[in-house]
Order: sequence, then C-alpha cells, then structure tokens
Amino acid sequence: MIDPPDPARSGTLGPPEAMEPARLPVPSGLGRLLVLAVVFVCAACGLVYELELVALATYLVGDSVTQASVVLSVMVFAMGIGALLAKRLRCRAAVGFGAVEALLALVGGGSAMALYACFAWFGQSRSALVGFSLAIGVLIGAEVPLLMTLIQRVRRQDAGGAVADLFAADYVGALVGGLAFPFLLLPCLGQLTGALVTGGVNAVAGAALVLWLFRRDLSTRSRWLLLLTNVLVLALLATGALLASSFERAARRAVYGAAVRVAVQTGVQEVVLTGGTGGTGGAGGAGRGRKGSGRPLELYLDGRLRVSADNEYRYHEALVHPAMAGGPHGRVLVLGGGDGLAVREILRYRAVRSVTVVELDPGVLKLARTDPGLSNLNHHSMSDPRVHTVTADAFDWLREPGRSRGRRRPYDVILTDLPDPGITASTKLYSQEFYGLVARMLAPGGRLAVHAGAPTQRPRSYWTVEATMRSVGLATIPYRVPGRLADFSGAPDRAVGLVGPEGAPAPLAPEVDARSTGRARFWGFVLAARRPPRLGLAPDVPPLASVTREALRADERGAAAGRIRSVVPSTLMHPRYQE
Repeated sequence: MIDPPDPARSGTLGPPEAMEPARLPVPSGLGRLLVLAVVFVCAACGLVYELELVALATYLVGDSVTQASVVLSVMVFAMGIGALLAKRLRCRAAVGFGAVEALLALVGGGSAMALYACFAWFGQSRSALVGFSLAIGVLIGAEVPLLMTLIQRVRRQDAGGAVADLFAADYVGALVGGLAFPFLLLPCLGQLTGALVTGGVNAVAGAALVLWLFRRDLSTRSRWLLLLTNVLVLALLATGALLASSFERAARRAVYGAAVRVAVQTGVQEVVLTGGTGGTGGAGGAGRGRKGSGRPLELYLDGRLRVSADNEYRYHEALVHPAMAGGPHGRVLVLGGGDGLAVREILRYRAVRSVTVVELDPGVLKLARTDPGLSNLNHHSMSDPRVHTVTADAFDWLREPGRSRGRRRPYDVILTDLPDPGITASTKLYSQEFYGLVARMLAPGGRLAVHAGAPTQRPRSYWTVEATMRSVGLATIPYRVPGRLADFSGAPDRAVGLVGPEGAPAPLAPEVDARSTGRARFWGFVLAARRPPRLGLAPDVPPLASVTREALRADERGAAAGRIRSVVPSTLMHPRYQE
C-alpha cells in the first residue's frame, strides 16, 4: 500500500491543514494573479517605508550613510525575526496576513509623523528610529511566509515555482516603490502625507485580499474583527493626513520657535526663515535683522542653522576679507553662499568688477533677492549688476568642459561657503578631486578661502580639509574665529536645543560652550594659494566689525596650536570626514 503524498515532502509548502484548497469567489488562475498583485503592492509599500525612514532620519539627524546603514541593517535583521514568528500563523494564514497588514499600515504610515514628533518635542529621534525599523522589519518579514501559504492554497505547485513567482512580484513591486518615493510621493505629498497615503494603500490591499478573496476561510467573528480593525486604521491614517499641515506647523514652531516667516520645500532642501524682517547687516554692531519683529533673522537649511543675524558678520568677515588681501580681487568666485552675505562683504571693495555665485538651490537665491529680511541683511547684494548667479552643483560646474581644462578666465579670489564637511552630502565638496578643480580656476597669485568646519568640536575633520588642500599643491594657512552657534546633537552644523525668548534658539557668547565642555566654539577657515599666502587684510579694506590684523594673527596661532598631523587627504572614493 502506498502512503498518501506528504505535502511537506512533495514540494508544497506549509502544514497539511494549511494546504487545503481555498474556496475562492473567482477561478484559481485569477485568484493566484490577485495574490501576486497584492504581493506587488505590499513590496512597494514596504520599500517606501524603508526609504521614508532613511530620508527622514537623514534630515533630522544628519549623516545619510550612517542613517541608511542603521535603518537597513536593523530592518533586514528584523525581517528574519518576522519570518520565524510567522511560522506560527501559517495554519491561519488569511487571518494572520490580514492582521499583519493592518498593523504594518498603521505603524509604517504613522512612522514619519511619530519620528518628527519625537524630534520636535523631545529633542531626539534615534531611539524611535531604531524602534520603528525593528517593528516595520518584523511585519514585512512576516508577509512572505503567509503569502507563500496563501498562494499555495489557491493552486498547488512545486516550491521552486511558487518562490520564483512570489519573489518576482516582490522585486518588481520594490522597484516601483523605490522609484515612486523620490519622484512622486516626496515631491507631490511630502514625507508625512506620503507615508500616510502609503499606509492607506497597504491597508486596502491587505484587507481586500483577506476579506474578499479568502473570506470563506474566516469565521464570522474574525471577519468582523478584521473589518473593524482596517476601518479604524484607515480612519486614523486619514485623520493624520488631514491634520498633517497643522501638525507640521506645530512641530516647526517647536523646533524653530514661534517666529517662522518662511518655510518652503525647494526640491533641494527645506528652507526656513525666522525672525526679523529688517536690519542692516554687515558692520555696525548689534541689532542686525531685528527690525520689525524684535527677533534676529535666522536661516535654516534642512533644519541646520546656517545664518543668524546676531553673529553672521563674524563668519562672513573672516571668510571674505583675508582672501581679498595679498593681490588683485577684481574677479571673485563664490561656491555656495546663495544667501548673498559673503557677496555683501565682497562688494564693499571698489576694485571688484564681477562676482560669480554658484548655488545649488534656486530657492535660496530667490529668497536672497526677494525676502525683505534676508535682502536687507545682505544689503541687496544679489541684485547688484556685478553679480552673476549660476544654479548648479559646484562640483559639476567646475567639471564642465572649458572650466576643468583651464580654458575659462581664472579668478583672483575663490571662496567656498559650503555646509560643514561632516554632512555626508557635502563630502565631495571637500575632496582632493574638488580642490584640484578649484586650483585650476585660480589666477596667478590668486587666493582660495575655505570654510572648513569646527576646529574644536571636530578637529580631525578640520585638519583633514587642510591636508586635502595641501595634497593638490596649495600652500595653506589655517585660522579660526570665535562666535559659532551651538550644534544640534548628532549632526554637523545644527543648532542645539537651547531656547531663548519666545522659544527661539538662544545664541552663545563667543567663549561659552552650551554643554560646559570648557571649549569655546569656533568657525574654522583655511586660506590657500599656490605660493605661501600671508594672513592679513587688504590696504583698501572697509571698516570691519570683528576682524582686525591683530585678531587674525591670534586666530592663526590658535588654530596652529591644535594641529593634528596624522591625517590624510579625503577623496571621493575614501571620504575621511567621520569623527
């Protein structure tokens, strides 16, 4: 007598009780196609959740490489745990899959809002990031075993064929989700609403599969419980979508204070302006950017404080005026600096004939020209006929044919007014290759001045910039000036959660460290040329508020005292700006 075939040994998957043919309302061929369609949708939603966590963590915390590594590694590990836990649900695969999808839709759809809330009101989001990565990973990992069981119940086939069909639909769905996130969801809906809409799609797909296609597998109680659960999940997601704008405004007030005047997503970054709508900027003492609101103007790019009218003059005077000394300065190139504040200082020299500004974000250039507060602070420099603006990535612009081969007119002075090198997106703009391109643009006797980060908070990054500049044949003089505001913990160039009047981030005195480390906060710069430059000021220098020849000599000595010699240049293939 021949024993009946054992499904576990004959190529089918799942326990015998789970392999009973399902009673479907449609033919088995169509039912199998519908299951694969749900696999496709779930895979797309799952990848959107992953990308949304990486994107939001990069924006909130900084360092995209680290955040992507944390999210993806934790999520993949959790998917393995989820697959193991799903083994217990295969005997009731339809109910289990319905419950998993409802929970995944709620957790994944609400993850962006929850992370932003943790950041805005509690000052940190790392723990929440890891928690959501684990939870979403476990739920995504549970999908495949349950879907494998369901597709085998529609029509039995060998294990290899079932796995191939399932993973083909899964991978194609991941492709669509991966492309939809940056090109559709993010630009059209934003991170908060995009995640909530994705959760809604996820919930509808899971509920349709279970409550319609496999409804005969459910008891009356299970059917009603799943129906009510999905209705509740969809209601919560819809409520979140309706309140997303109000929530974002409240969170923005918690982060930036109550005086947010402009908040725009430009396609490159989020740009936020807070505080005064007036002020004169430049030399002239306190009170810059305060007229109108009584609050200093502050410019944030992707949450990082880039300009504070209380002390920006210290930074821009130190960046611009040493480079204008030591030779002609008729033609000037500014890489970055779309706020127009470095240009304001450049135009104070009568000998300047032309200034070229290469800025990635057209939104920043527009604000520099049209916003009353920012244009007053930069003295309407971006409207000066001598100023020519280019919207481009600085690295790509330097590589354009003609420029990279030295066929264009060189510049007497080049300034790089860029975000800190510790921000991953900026590392190529502090690489050996970048400085090689910049050096080709220097005229004989020309000078290059670089904002190189924080020499006391991230000294290795600062000295790596200096070593990288020397590696392309430039002679350098490092120097530093006090007055830098505090950082957000965990990300270069972000403001810490110190709060001043009316919820505004409070500026630090130049010699005070908010976290009582005993170290003053400095901006770090490097002056470079083909021949050894001298740190000083030009004979035709206009009156300055913070920079003097004596102060520059002290700034040079202060920077040299902290020199780190065991550093090597940073390259595109081996960036070295992680502290």
